[in-house]
Amino acid sequence: MHWREGSGSGCDSRRLRPRMSPSTSRGRDPASAVAAKAPVLTIDGPSGSGKGTVSRLVAHALGWHYLDSGALYRAVGLAAAWEQIDLSDAEAVAACAARTAIRFDGEGEGEPRVWVNGKDATHQLRMETAGAAASAIAAHPQVRAALTDLQRSFRRFPGLVADGRDMGTVIFPDAPFKVFLTASAGERARRRHKQLKEKGVSVSFDGLLHEITARDERDASRAVAPLKPADDALFLDSTGRSIGEVVQQVLAVVPWSSAEDPPARPSGPR
Repeated sequence: MHWREGSGSGCDSRRLRPRMSPSTSRGRDPASAVAAKAPVLTIDGPSGSGKGTVSRLVAHALGWHYLDSGALYRAVGLAAAWEQIDLSDAEAVAACAARTAIRFDGEGEGEPRVWVNGKDATHQLRMETAGAAASAIAAHPQVRAALTDLQRSFRRFPGLVADGRDMGTVIFPDAPFKVFLTASAGERARRRHKQLKEKGVSVSFDGLLHEITARDERDASRAVAPLKPADDALFLDSTGRSIGEVVQQVLAVVPWSSAEDPPARPSGPR
């Protein structure tokens, strides 16, 4: 197995909706209140750091749900492109996000299929253009707001592994387990180059390296939810390390992943 970035996992279909205000969120149903107590492991990091592959394997090992937040942004970017929406138009993209339906098909360690507005978009979402679009629309506060509640709705028992760029800092700041996974830009470009070649996509290594470096700068410098480690996150550099080694290091963050029993699911809100 080689390093490759993953997409969302589990069988799920959700429509994006505007973020609820604190006053309206107080009226959520009891099931949502219980789900809010489910443990979360966040794995943040830059593009190509291996967080997709590692997150899926860790979720499978723990028997937890998995959220690939990047797939949601790529899906919205693709839906906007289909509607010929200017990605710099924050309001138009946010409106597109609110009416976009996304479904993940698949369980286990492998990459699932992703459906956007009823179309199988799995292959298109793996392209570099989709990643660039995701990075562009992620800079809009309106789009991030439209996606916030959707991402939080993935929090369910027995637990959630959430992969992204602001999972531990913005979406799940109360998560008990946090990891920031990175690797050198050259290492990440090599992994991505190998992945695309194996899929029959002809790309330039130098071009990939340039795109990764540019995206790093864009993600880290944006005004809203910039890419950065949470203060309480474990910092892991995967450069030169095998997938298995990194997975074991991440699993060690969750105390009951090997010997201890996980906390019991609450019977209802208190």
